Amino acid sequence: MSLINLIRSRRFFISLRPTAITTSTIFTPLCCSISRSFASSVDCFYRHMDEPRGTVLFTTVGRPFYGFDVFSLDLTSNRERRLTDALSINFNAQFASASDEADDPEAIVFVSERTGCPRVYLARTGSSQPEPLPSAPGSLFHDRPVLRHGRLFFISAHEEPDKPFASWCALYSADLEGTRIARLTPYGSVDYSPAVSQSGKFIAVASYGSRPWGGEFHALNTDIVVFRESDPKERVVVAESGGWPTWSGDSVVYFHRKAEDGWWSIFRVEFDFPSDADLSGFPLAATRVTPPGVHCFTPAAMPGSNKIAVATRRRGKSYRHIEIFDAGSESFVAVTEPLNPNFHHYNPFVSPGSRFIGYHRFRGESTQGKSRVPNLDPVASPIKGLRMLRLNGSFPSSSPGGELIAFNHDFEPTVDGGVKIVRSDGSRRWRLLKDRTAFYNSWSPTEKNVIYTSIGPIFDSPKTTVQIARIEFDLSGPEGNVTCDLKVLTREDTGNNAFPSCSPDGKWLVFRSGRTGHKNLYVINTVNGEVGGEIRQLTDGPWIDTMPSWSPNGDLIAFSSNRHNPDNVDAFSIYLIRPDGSGLRRVYLAGPEGSPEVDRERINHVCFSRDGKWLLFTANLGGVMAEPVSWPNHFQPYGELYVARLDGSGLQRLTWNGFENGTPTWHSTDDISPADLRSGFGEDWDGDELRGQFEEPLWISCDI
Repeated sequence: MSLINLIRSRRFFISLRPTAITTSTIFTPLCCSISRSFASSVDCFYRHMDEPRGTVLFTTVGRPFYGFDVFSLDLTSNRERRLTDALSINFNAQFASASDEADDPEAIVFVSERTGCPRVYLARTGSSQPEPLPSAPGSLFHDRPVLRHGRLFFISAHEEPDKPFASWCALYSADLEGTRIARLTPYGSVDYSPAVSQSGKFIAVASYGSRPWGGEFHALNTDIVVFRESDPKERVVVAESGGWPTWSGDSVVYFHRKAEDGWWSIFRVEFDFPSDADLSGFPLAATRVTPPGVHCFTPAAMPGSNKIAVATRRRGKSYRHIEIFDAGSESFVAVTEPLNPNFHHYNPFVSPGSRFIGYHRFRGESTQGKSRVPNLDPVASPIKGLRMLRLNGSFPSSSPGGELIAFNHDFEPTVDGGVKIVRSDGSRRWRLLKDRTAFYNSWSPTEKNVIYTSIGPIFDSPKTTVQIARIEFDLSGPEGNVTCDLKVLTREDTGNNAFPSCSPDGKWLVFRSGRTGHKNLYVINTVNGEVGGEIRQLTDGPWIDTMPSWSPNGDLIAFSSNRHNPDNVDAFSIYLIRPDGSGLRRVYLAGPEGSPEVDRERINHVCFSRDGKWLLFTANLGGVMAEPVSWPNHFQPYGELYVARLDGSGLQRLTWNGFENGTPTWHSTDDISPADLRSGFGEDWDGDELRGQFEEPLWISCDI
């Protein structure tokens, strides 16, 4: 057996011992020096060989258009200043004054995604570029940084919890040299949104503690927990049901929660941290500060006063704005609406002397810097051999040769609707269909210019008319004109037919149809469809089978289904079936069959890797990464990407963020270079103007 095969079999670690070397002197030096660290490195090598490889394409709802930058407003002069450099998105900042009493309007710590994942940066006064601050090794998610007395506090998600459906978020601290990084959240607990008191002695967090995530994604069921910075193990729940704490001095904490009348409001607790183990009286009854009739969230206390900077949503208003609420006079003062009435403003923060208020917002279309949305944007990957690209659009599918990608830019029959084609280097884009609503694409693996798609409205009833269509196109027309031939493959009277996936030999399509009143899977010929050919029902039952994907060698079809619990239209899991309808089985990811966790799975958008060994999908297995009310466009918590083997083993997480990621697929080749995509584009580069096109969370209602 060769050395490489020994490594693959892992028998290498058992069979080779210094006292048993008799076969060959070539192994003697190696075996005599074998150690635990060597065995560990070879085991890592084995895992690396067994990991998924290639390029993953996916979308993130709303994220390409955020265009966030951090701004500060001088309350004495009413002058607004942009503090970040218009690269990527920059958000969730705090002032980083050299003195905790002096106001510096330009020094901030903030989060930026310029490297393809959220990292913490420091912008200094007079410096042209921000500098990265210490981070947790291997972490691809950082949030809510606070710099106090030379120590950085931040949320990171690099340590996996010991159970599914738990967020990975925990609080860490680091010195500015990065030589000492400490976890402040107990293992098994989850913390969000840290705040450090003025003296630096106390820290408050929104915490689940060790409770499991309940599945909510509107108002999280967190408590306000306080502890000494010097002793993070001694934690006190000062108030139940609250998030986003902020300190006024060392004894008053404000936070937000959704009140019983439905309005998000600011609450207050005042206390002395217990000097011994006597926790009688805790948690405290919180006092509501802001009145009903206006949503108030993400508070920032203004030191030395009863005033709080808050983000608000008012009845009849379309945008979130920053206001100052005076708890003494119970009155509001508008801050950002007079300046930027048509921009959302998020997550205020206040300078130590209360002269400056900061926030992040869309930077504006005329801001110098990157003002266009790229078609493809590299995202940091946790797996060395796997590259990840965010597409400005949904449902990508790459051509057999890998030079083109089909996708849907919008789901309305507008200028951005229909099916679009983009080069795999992101440099040019074409539109195939006009005045059509289309979604979900599958490129024929045997034909260069043939795509299958769904024509009709997305997310509709089983009886709504949606049809499977074949598009054959030509991009070589004069002046970039596109010609295409559209052929409908399903009958108009058969209801909702969608999510086509082409077999690897190019002869068959599997798709989901609601023609019986239930959404099940069917197979038709790719040329004639059911109009001039036959249709075969693959699955049948009073549940939802959807989003099928054919394996590369044609022996399996993966799909999402709630057949294990048809009454729950949200709980989907992965199933595999052979094309002849045999061999149906469920892929268990949250736990073994029969465990209480498995029926909480919300898994969608499943597809196979190019070698057929891995499944790629979106799932809710990692809980929620940030307080949803502090983000735009937070629809549901199953928007993180994962991979796993076909038997459910080898589960690995690919994304960590507060967004909704989805519609992933593997690119058909490895010819996309993230370095080239980052290096800029020529004059013919194609993309969208950055216009800040995103919405508030759809579950926030101002009409209570």
